[in-house]
Amino acid sequence: MKIIKYIVYLIPIIVLMFVPYFMGVSMQSTQEDTASQKTADLIYEVLQANRAVYAKYVIERLGHVDTSFKASEHWAQDNALPLPAQIFQLGAAELSNTAADLNYSLQSLWAINQSNFPQSDKEREGLIYILKNPGKNYYTTVESNGRKYFMAVYPDTAVSPVCVQCHNSHKDSPKRDFQVGDLMGGVVLRIPI
Repeated sequence: MKIIKYIVYLIPIIVLMFVPYFMGVSMQSTQEDTASQKTADLIYEVLQANRAVYAKYVIERLGHVDTSFKASEHWAQDNALPLPAQIFQLGAAELSNTAADLNYSLQSLWAINQSNFPQSDKEREGLIYILKNPGKNYYTTVESNGRKYFMAVYPDTAVSPVCVQCHNSHKDSPKRDFQVGDLMGGVVLRIPI
């Protein structure tokens, strides 16, 4: 009976001893996720701003100027400018040649190119989430090659009539009714943790 009495008194003391430990671990994890989310959000904003500037001040202006120099999906063969999505992908490829262990890509459930379909279940889950939750982003952690990454998926909307026209008229496009402002896919960003 005396032993049970001691156990009853000791259990709350033992639990109280470990509460700060468990709270510290969960607080640290939350702070890490919040910092990763803020970093991802800032990187995304820079990427989007550069892409929007290119679409607005280069591609759209070409449509209003009588010139033989155009933007083309086959820009290298046509001696033309890359399309905004291609500039985005070229930047991602250039980044992969650096020491930065950070990557981003454009993906879609209606991709024109096979390489732009989701490459993992988490990427597909993120694209479906942003489709079903307009205006919201998707955040999670993933592991790749033994490394842990914070992954964010942001809505990629048609910001320009040029985007809509290209996707709606492309022979390989699985969806041909996009309008300016429609969700076309997502920007997937991975940051090492």
